[in-house]
Amino acid sequence: MQTAKVAIVGFGTIGSGVARLILERGDRITRHAGRRIELARVVDTDLTRQRNVTLPESLLTSDLSEVLDDPDIVAAVELVGGSGIAREIVLKLLESGKDVVTANKALLAEHGPLLFDRARKLGRSIAFEAAVAGGIPIIAAIGESLAANQIESIHAILNGTSNFILTEMQHHGTEYAAAVAEAQRLGYAEADPSMDVNGTDAAQKLAILAQLAFGARVRWRDIPRIGIDTVDVADLRYAEELGYHVKLLAVAELVPEGLELHVSPTLVRRGTPLAEVRGAYNAVRVVGDAVGSVYFQGLGADQNPTASAVVADLIDTVVGRAAITFRALDLWSDRREALVATRDPTKIPGRFYLRFQVEDRAGVMAEIAGVLGQHDISIASLIQHEAEEGVNGSVPLVIMTHSTTEGAIAEALTRIEKLPFVHPGSIRLRVRD
Repeated sequence: MQTAKVAIVGFGTIGSGVARLILERGDRITRHAGRRIELARVVDTDLTRQRNVTLPESLLTSDLSEVLDDPDIVAAVELVGGSGIAREIVLKLLESGKDVVTANKALLAEHGPLLFDRARKLGRSIAFEAAVAGGIPIIAAIGESLAANQIESIHAILNGTSNFILTEMQHHGTEYAAAVAEAQRLGYAEADPSMDVNGTDAAQKLAILAQLAFGARVRWRDIPRIGIDTVDVADLRYAEELGYHVKLLAVAELVPEGLELHVSPTLVRRGTPLAEVRGAYNAVRVVGDAVGSVYFQGLGADQNPTASAVVADLIDTVVGRAAITFRALDLWSDRREALVATRDPTKIPGRFYLRFQVEDRAGVMAEIAGVLGQHDISIASLIQHEAEEGVNGSVPLVIMTHSTTEGAIAEALTRIEKLPFVHPGSIRLRVRD
C-alpha cells in the first residue's frame, strides 16, 4: 500500500488534535484515503510544553528546514496562526513542493490572493476547510455540493466564542466580563479575546465565504462590523421581552444593487434555527436559487471539530481531490473579473433596535421620535419601564424601528445623541425577523 508522508507546522491546540487523529485513527484514515498517511515531522518553536498527545521523539523538531528539505513529505498543515510569519511559512512550503492545508482564516483573508497565485504558479494546492466554521463542511458545501446554484444569501454564526458568551448572558444573566472569563476558563477564548468579541474573526471568515460563494473581492477590513463587546445584559433582556435572541450574525446577501456584507450583534426572531444556537456552536444558513434554504450547525470553538476538518483536507490533498478543486475554483485569481461588487453599506436596509438612557421628564419621547421622523424612520414598538429602574433620574428607552437604511439610522443617532437629555452609551442593533 502506498504511503503519503505529511507534516504539521504549529503544534498548539489544533495541531495536537490533528496529530492525535493521524496517530490514533490511522486505520480509518487509510480506508478513506486508500493509502497510509504517515506523520513524518511536527514543527514547533516550543519543544517542552505539555500537550494532550504523545509523539515519538523523532517527529518533533523546531527546524522548519527538516520539512522543506524532505522530498518524501508531500503535504504540510500550517497551524501557526496569525498572518505574518504564517505567510512566509506557507510560501516556503509551496516553493519546496508541498501542498498545504491550513485552518488560518486570518492568513487567507489577508493574503489569499498572494498565496493562491503562488500555489497556482507552482502547481500546488491550498486546502482550507477548517478556516471557517470549525467542523462544519461549509467550504466543500458551497464550493462543490452547491455548485449548481447561484448563492443568494448567507446568514451565519461564525464565532463560537462570541456565541458562548452571548448564551451565558442571555440564558443565565451573566455579565459580559464574567461570561468572557468563563469562555477563557473552558478554552473557548484566548487570553486576549479581542478578535473574537470585536467581530474581526467573523469578518475574516465572511470575506472568505464571500469570495467562494459570490466571487467578491473584498478586504475583510472593509466589511462593516460591530462586536458583542458593545452589548449589555440589559439588551439581551429587552430582546427577550420583544421575542428575540441576540446573535453575532455575519451576513452576505446578493441584491440587485450588489453584495451586502456586514457583521453585527443582531436580534434574531426566537424559535428560528439561528436564534436557538447555543454555546460554542457555529451555524450557517445558505440560500441557493435551485436548492432553496440549507442549514448547517456544529461546534466552532473546540479542538476536535477543527482537527476533523484539517484531516479531511489532508485526505483530499494526498488523494488528489484537493488539487482538482483548487484548479477548478480558481479563487482569488487575477485572471477572473470580480463577479459581483459590494453594495454601499449606508444603503443596506433593515430594522433596528435602539436603546437610549434618557432623563425621566416630559417631552423626551416626542423629541426623539421627531428626529427619527425627519429621517423617515418610523417606530414599530417601544419599551419604557418605570422610573425606579433608572439611575440618577434617568431611564432606559428601547425603540424598535420599521425598515430603514444603515445611513439613515446612523445620521439620526448622531443627532439624537447630541440632545441634552440623552446620556452617552446609546446602543444600535440590527433586527432579523
